[in-house]
Amino acid sequence: MKLTFWGAARQVTGSMFMLETDDDFRILIDCGSDLDRSTEGSELPTNNHTGYFPFEASGINLVLLTHAHIDHSGNLPNLYREGYEGQILCTEPTYALTELLLRDSASLNQRRLNDLARSKKQRVKKRFVEMQKELFLDKQVTETMDNVVPIAFNRKFKVADNVDVTFIQAGHLLGAAHIVVGVYEDGRRKTICFSGDIGRSNYPLLVNPDTVPPVDYLVCESTYGNRLHVDQDAPETVLADVIKRTCIDIPGRLIIPSFSVGRTQALLYTLNRLYSEHNFPAIKVFSDSPLGFESTKVYQKNIRMLNKEAREFFDENETLFDFENFQFLESSKASKEVSNYNEPCIIISSSGMVQGGRVEYHVANNISNPYSTIFIIGYCAEGTLGWRLLNGQPTISIKGKEQPVNARVERTDVFSGHGDRDDLLRFVKQQDPGKLQKVFLVHGEYSSMIAFQETLKEEGYAQVEIPKRGQSYPL
Repeated sequence: MKLTFWGAARQVTGSMFMLETDDDFRILIDCGSDLDRSTEGSELPTNNHTGYFPFEASGINLVLLTHAHIDHSGNLPNLYREGYEGQILCTEPTYALTELLLRDSASLNQRRLNDLARSKKQRVKKRFVEMQKELFLDKQVTETMDNVVPIAFNRKFKVADNVDVTFIQAGHLLGAAHIVVGVYEDGRRKTICFSGDIGRSNYPLLVNPDTVPPVDYLVCESTYGNRLHVDQDAPETVLADVIKRTCIDIPGRLIIPSFSVGRTQALLYTLNRLYSEHNFPAIKVFSDSPLGFESTKVYQKNIRMLNKEAREFFDENETLFDFENFQFLESSKASKEVSNYNEPCIIISSSGMVQGGRVEYHVANNISNPYSTIFIIGYCAEGTLGWRLLNGQPTISIKGKEQPVNARVERTDVFSGHGDRDDLLRFVKQQDPGKLQKVFLVHGEYSSMIAFQETLKEEGYAQVEIPKRGQSYPL
């Protein structure tokens, strides 16, 4: 058996791992978009194939998908375009959320191609031809989703004569899973667990990560491998404090950039609890994301897969995300009209890094207003508008217009869906260091991986690898 790391190797995004059995059965675990475009101390081996991937897509027998986020699912349509003909296994909520995210990406891709096609410049026309080979469209998404087979959590599923898979609740996002693959070779069953993204305990809406049974090999994410979450208060406490200071004590406006899938639902649920259980003033709340609107429907359809607290709240209130003075803004016209709303209000809009999406419009309209607050609730990659705001730039250029930053800029990590270093350590320590043969660290900044590798070695895990992209290991 051989494991090759084709993505999320010494970087955060692009999860993609290939497991090959001795009888040439090839499983691809995740097929995500590479949003980093770089690796630390790693060069991609020469691509001997003519397609999009550094391997023959037609040679893959099966794809397993841990969860819907685009850095885990975003290249699936390209896999089919390159000749893959097999199935994708994932949980039912992952199927629904993945379709939403991929169709949203396809729509953006079509817009980019349309913009390039309108240009008369020869250089741009050449780029148009190149992009046609790189960008998937709605047709490829339909082909992808037609081949998805949803399976249940905690049920062993036989995928070949000598291979079985089990999906285990991972928290992090509705439907997210740790995937355990069992392979029978040389008269014994070897097991390997792919962590996906590891959730944190007591997160709004989501169940806590389930225990993974003993395995021989562990592929573990390391996003927070070198740090703890800063905010240890409950989400309701953190959100109540910022709303009181920005919308009640003064008649201000609170802008919350938020990812549409997962983060927005946690926010809306937390706001609903504040208004329903803590007698909070019914300040107007606008959610401005079509994708957020559609993904919230998926959460509503899967209430029985949420945590006990959320289920009990729904049983008592008959709703999780709808409350007094709340409004989804479905059209761009409605989005722009919010700028004329003169009462204190909260605007939740994507994207979470303040890079693209409708949130840029809201930030541009409020960044110079000293009565406004921009509340960053997630990770912002270097160079994004969110990152520049957090780094205290006195002026910000948005769509070519330079504006002074008079609004307050605050942040919290209480809504992060990733487990921190202690959560990751708790996950690994479910495995006996004397029996676990090797840990592979993926999906994190290189510095985070190095730090977590040292932490694990101190805990007695001697074999901890940090693979390079394209590196293979015999198991």
